Amino acid sequence: MDRYQAMATLVRVVETGSFSAAARQLHVGQPAVSKTIAQLEARLQVSLLIRSTHGLTPTEAGQRYYERAKAALLEADEAELAARGVGAGLTGTLRVSAATTFARLHVVPLLPRFLDRHPDLEIDVILDDRVIDLVVEGIDVSLRMGALPDSAATARKLATSRRSVLATPPYLDRAGEPKGPADLAAHEAVLYSQQPDVWSFTRDGQQASVAMRGRVKVSAAEGLRAAVLAGMGLSAVSDWMFGPELTDGTVRRVLADWSLPPVDLWAVFPAGRLTSAKAREFAAFVEEALADGYSGRA
Repeated sequence: MDRYQAMATLVRVVETGSFSAAARQLHVGQPAVSKTIAQLEARLQVSLLIRSTHGLTPTEAGQRYYERAKAALLEADEAELAARGVGAGLTGTLRVSAATTFARLHVVPLLPRFLDRHPDLEIDVILDDRVIDLVVEGIDVSLRMGALPDSAATARKLATSRRSVLATPPYLDRAGEPKGPADLAAHEAVLYSQQPDVWSFTRDGQQASVAMRGRVKVSAAEGLRAAVLAGMGLSAVSDWMFGPELTDGTVRRVLADWSLPPVDLWAVFPAGRLTSAKAREFAAFVEEALADGYSGRA
């Protein structure tokens, strides 16, 4: 039995809570995972896992083994990097999660540059606008926008984007351009279900809040983009969401002298797991690209 593989298998089973989920992440069949755990328990002569209403949970011995194995796996990765030298590339598979639109515009076009630096690395990109469980999904680093919920996860702010009210010129020609926040009440808004319908503005110490109404509300940023670009209304969004269109004039800011709260981009690392060198380097790479004014185009 390969001890390294056995440790990796046990760690995945504990973190996902099932043989089947661990098998998917390890790209092997469920019987192979079950066999590896059985062989590990036989070698150690101790039970490592028990079934509960919440799935598989570690025994006391299993928890001790899991904690040491997890640390050992990370140390092994770090040891390989140290032995290969500072300029050596990363290896293995990096699992990254991000919101669909942000990833399409600002992450996926960057991947060729990152992979060129690390030719032995593979990347799985999980696209989802919802907040997913990083441990269960086996995510190494998640790129999340906005306020973070209270969590034991480790997070690092990578960048901040301006938020603006945007619309297409044809919509503004038809509906008129608002001169102040109060004028927004007469407009159609494309609303995003993951953000408040009340838009709060500031200017020179003044504050103004407007409860927006619209006939279209979407649950994903791609739908919001499509609705705005179809001229269905205006929306309050980050510059990241419409970077190319702001550059070429397909959409235009309104109320540019009023400010909306900006939005932050965070690198979030799973709770209870040491952060890998791969995750740290990828987060730093994204931070550097955004700081350099990366436009979102390939």
